[in-house]
Amino acid sequence: MKRRLLLLLTLLAAGTLWLGRSLLASPVSPPQLILVLGGDVKREKAAGRLAAQYSLPVVVSGGSNPEYARWLFDQEGLRQQQYRLDYRAHDTLTNFTTVVDDLRRGGIRHVLLVTSSDHMDRALLVGRVVAGSRGIQLTPVAVPCGQHCFPESLPKRWGDGLRAVVWVLSGRDLKNWAQARLAQGRD
Repeated sequence: MKRRLLLLLTLLAAGTLWLGRSLLASPVSPPQLILVLGGDVKREKAAGRLAAQYSLPVVVSGGSNPEYARWLFDQEGLRQQQYRLDYRAHDTLTNFTTVVDDLRRGGIRHVLLVTSSDHMDRALLVGRVVAGSRGIQLTPVAVPCGQHCFPESLPKRWGDGLRAVVWVLSGRDLKNWAQARLAQGRD
């Protein structure tokens, strides 16, 4: 029990140091790409406007269906080469873990992060740990959610933050590991 507690405290300390470093870093370059976290088509619309305004490429992680997304970006005047639809993610952590190495290989160092205002705190926590581990800075672009806002709890934010730290340190998702262990216990 003491060993697990020590490991958990070490992971939290490492994550806090890593997060603190990325929070204090100034932008290394102008934004090079827009990353949209799926979950609300308003996010994709906002990203389309930004992409058209600043001539930036867009990656949509876990967004709306491809037909709608293509139509939406076409309405904003984006060329098909200007955006990529990526459906590998199934939650906030995998929004980042599925694309971060692709971005790094592409030489991306600074990303505009587009998500709903009620999701931004958790997304920034997770993203700054995961993307920061690859030298990628995030600048938030919050999309207002109005009456549809549902503030996220601190345990949810910090739980995903811990998952991000574990992923950076081990390459594994703590949630998947825990689910597998629980399933083994039932057998």
